[in-house]
Amino acid sequence: MTQRIEHHACFGGWQDVYQHRSEVLDCDMRVGVYYPPQVAHGPCPVLYWLSGLTCTEQNFITKAGAQRYAAEHGIILVAPDTSPRGEGVPDADGYDLGQGAGFYVNATQAPWSRNFRMYDYIVDELPAWVESDPAASSVRAISGHSMGGHGALMIALRNPGRYRSVSAFSPIVAPSQVPWGEKAFSAYLGERSEAWKTYDTVELIAGDLSERLPLKIDQGEADEFLDAQLQPQRLAESCAARNHPLDLKLRSGYDHSYYFIQSFIGEHVAYHAKAMA
Repeated sequence: MTQRIEHHACFGGWQDVYQHRSEVLDCDMRVGVYYPPQVAHGPCPVLYWLSGLTCTEQNFITKAGAQRYAAEHGIILVAPDTSPRGEGVPDADGYDLGQGAGFYVNATQAPWSRNFRMYDYIVDELPAWVESDPAASSVRAISGHSMGGHGALMIALRNPGRYRSVSAFSPIVAPSQVPWGEKAFSAYLGERSEAWKTYDTVELIAGDLSERLPLKIDQGEADEFLDAQLQPQRLAESCAARNHPLDLKLRSGYDHSYYFIQSFIGEHVAYHAKAMA
C-alpha cells in the first residue's frame, strides 16, 4: 500500500513524500519524490539520492536545493530514507548504528538481518516501485552524501549497466578501513571477512570490474571527517592503480554540511542529465 503524505508545488513541478510498504525491509518506508514539469509530456529519467548518517528522506529534499536543477533538466529525484524504521525494527545507542545508519548493506547478523537489507531495497525494490509510475523511465543515475556517497559508489560499481552515471559528495570510500564502517560492518556482517570487501568502493575498484563507470566526487577540504572517516586519497590511489576514471574535486573551505551540497548540486544534476540524455 502506498500513501502520499506530502504534496508541494516546486519549480513548476511537485515535491511529494510517499509512504509505502517494503517487503524487503519488513516495514513502512518513506521516500521523497520530485516530479519535474516535463513529466506532463512523457516519462523522465530518475536520479536516486542516498543520504548520510542520521538522515531521513527529508534532509535532501529540504536542504539541497536540487529541485530547481531537476526542473531545468527534466529529471525525477528520488530520495529514500537511510534505514528501516518503526516498532520492532532493531536500533542501537549512538548515531552511527541502527536506525538512520543502514549503510546500504544486506545485514547477515542478528538482530539486524530481518530488516536491514538496504542494498536489496535500493537496487531492486525501490526502483521497481518508482518505475511502476508511468512518469518514470527505466533510465537511472545515482548519487549520495557521506554514508550515502558510499552507497551510491558501491551500488553503481556492483551493478554494471544499471546506472548511466554515479557521483558523490564526501563519500566514505573505504568503509572497511575506517571507524564508521568498521563498527557498522562488524554489527551487520559479522567478523571481518571477504563480505566486507563487496561493500567497499576501494576494494571493488581494486578487483576485476566489467564496467568502468566514471566516478564524479566532490570533497570539502574543511570537512571535519576528512582524515578519520572519508580518506579520499585511498580511492584516488586505487583508481590510479587500475586506471579507473575518477573526477575528484577537493573544494577549499567547504565542510561536510548541506551548505557544501547546495553549492555544487547543480553541477552534479547537470552531469547526470547529460549521461541520461
